[in-house]
Amino acid sequence: MGGKISKSAGTKAAATKAKSASKTTSKAAAKPAAKTQSKTTAKSAAAKPAAKTTAKAATKAATKKPTAGVDENGTFRAWDNAKTVSKKPVEKKADFVPGTTAEQAAKKLAAAKAIDPGAKSAPKKVADYTDDQIKHLDALEHIRLRSGMYIGRLGDGSNQNDGIYVLLKEVIDNSIDEYIMGFGKKIEVSVKDNRVKVRDYGRGIPLGKVVECVSEINTGAKYNDDVFQFSVGMNGVGTKAVNALSSYFRVISIRDGECCEAVFEKGKLKTQRTGKLKEKQPNGTFFEFVPDEEVFGKYSFNMEYVERRMWNYAYLNSGLTLKLNGQDFVSHNGLLDLLQNEIEEESLYPVGSYTGEHLQFAFTHTNAYGENYFSFVNGQHTSDGGTHLNAFKEGFLKGVNDFFHANYKSEDVREGITAAILAKVKDPVFESQTKNKLGNTDIRQWIVSETQSGLDDWLHKNPKAAERLKEKIEHNEKMRTELASVKKLVREQTKKNSIRIEKLDDCRYHLGDGPKGANSMIFITEGLSASGVMTHSRDANTQAIFSLRGKPENMYGKKQSDIIKNDELFQLMSALGIEDSVENLRYSKIVIATDADNDGFHIRNLLLTFFLGYFEELITTGRVFILETPLFRVRTKKENIYCYSEDERDAAQKQLGKSSETSRFKGLGEINPSEFKQFIAPETIHLTPVEISQLKVIPQLLAFYMGKNTPERRAFIEKNLLSNAEIDV
Repeated sequence: MGGKISKSAGTKAAATKAKSASKTTSKAAAKPAAKTQSKTTAKSAAAKPAAKTTAKAATKAATKKPTAGVDENGTFRAWDNAKTVSKKPVEKKADFVPGTTAEQAAKKLAAAKAIDPGAKSAPKKVADYTDDQIKHLDALEHIRLRSGMYIGRLGDGSNQNDGIYVLLKEVIDNSIDEYIMGFGKKIEVSVKDNRVKVRDYGRGIPLGKVVECVSEINTGAKYNDDVFQFSVGMNGVGTKAVNALSSYFRVISIRDGECCEAVFEKGKLKTQRTGKLKEKQPNGTFFEFVPDEEVFGKYSFNMEYVERRMWNYAYLNSGLTLKLNGQDFVSHNGLLDLLQNEIEEESLYPVGSYTGEHLQFAFTHTNAYGENYFSFVNGQHTSDGGTHLNAFKEGFLKGVNDFFHANYKSEDVREGITAAILAKVKDPVFESQTKNKLGNTDIRQWIVSETQSGLDDWLHKNPKAAERLKEKIEHNEKMRTELASVKKLVREQTKKNSIRIEKLDDCRYHLGDGPKGANSMIFITEGLSASGVMTHSRDANTQAIFSLRGKPENMYGKKQSDIIKNDELFQLMSALGIEDSVENLRYSKIVIATDADNDGFHIRNLLLTFFLGYFEELITTGRVFILETPLFRVRTKKENIYCYSEDERDAAQKQLGKSSETSRFKGLGEINPSEFKQFIAPETIHLTPVEISQLKVIPQLLAFYMGKNTPERRAFIEKNLLSNAEIDV
């Protein structure tokens, strides 16, 4: 490579002399000249003084008028007197091995990178940046190319936040908006064979604007507050995104006996027709779409997730009837019904509620640990909360203290609370297109004030419930004081025994560090081999490692003080930052990373029992995940394919042929760090979120699987136990 920079040693020496003689030449423009007598080089901004320059000439060169665009100090000046110079980029040739074609060399590099992602690529040819490189995409093409900007993630339907559910939501949201404005009391939904149909009985899209409303970005009526005051969906984007990301999309609008139909494929209009109906039908809109497998890959709708969305729509819109595949979803008491269906009968007092024009909330307390909230804005489930939820918490505390004329601490008032809140905001500002967190700051004061007065009114009308609430708060206060002394003792013991405690390999940025910490995660793993591999493979900026010494203790049914006294679990709590409050969580994601064997699954269950029993909020807010690593590697000398299931393994074997070799990863420690790096890289990591359909099922599940070894559990295990012949060794 060095031979290509300089043609001769003499030229290199000349360049060195020139550097000392003149300071006017920029570093970027410095190139030794082969012939110093050229007049062209004297005029060029990239020229250097000749190799043999006299002292007089050197002085003259130093004092002459600065080169165009550059001053005496080498600083870039204004464009006065500057000349445009067109330069061809120098093509850097890759090292060439005799007898190897460029194509063969590229394949070898790809194979090497598959084995070692850290392998360096050959120098890339930089394309010319000209007018020809500027491309224009129409709106729907851009949605298909950059779908994450509009719907967040893609996914295959296994996660409730996957894109196919966002498409379903955006279509239903339009129907909900009609109901909110007083039009249509029924919405019919059908989800079968990945084909979605939605029929509402609202006003219907104006017939002359049907095509524009589903295909032209930023076209819609939701910019007009008189038509839609509290809209739910992506204003001017929602149905367009559905259209662009569907292999088939059909919309029919019916208004006063006339209708308009438009059919699209991948965002392209195929047919359109308008006319009068032979038989009169109720006004409204009909949507039909099939999410495009070219975008989403193989996917399927999890009907449990769809049903949960239907219930949320019903809870937030009392009196609305939703039909899903013939099943009715109706709520007459809104958020009150939500809490009664979500929590066990063990609530300490009847569910309290308040309904105002722009604010609704319901609440109760249980003997469970932690806090649980269901927060919504204009019908949008804000899983990460936001300013409206923070304002509700503040108002609830003020309301309690005012009613009891006390000065209770927030943690004592909110420990064990389960609440739901719906705020109607005219111009909501969400922190992302997926709308998981509200960012409006101007709503805080009125939500605090209305929550405070609404709670005070309910407590005056329900004195028995108020008394039970007071008892719960005072009990929390007493427990907090006792736990504080236990924590102090444990912390002192931890300092003394710090030598034998597995240390946390922390990362640089955490959840509270703004955008840099938004993707922070901590891997909880077991054993030195697994933690060693992960430590060498991780991104130290955002990925931390906590290594367990072995299987943690089963903490089902234990007192909170027992959890604190458990050395290893207390260390885990300290690493997460939650030993005092879940609000102090240091990482955006908690990832359980265990081997894909029986021991690994057992550790998963023990950790999930710990979180569900004492830090339920971490689960309900979507903070806990399971790391999925490849079970198999199918490879040839040229290619590696990593497989996460037996079906993927079989497909890979078929693709690579009989000469391929298949390996099974039995533990995380068996994977090479250079390989493992790609399995936990943010852009390629496979994470399965830990989710629960209802809070009320948790006590039963934990009692059955992690409680006493009852005859029922023994019978279940015996019935479902694999025989020796079925075990994959």
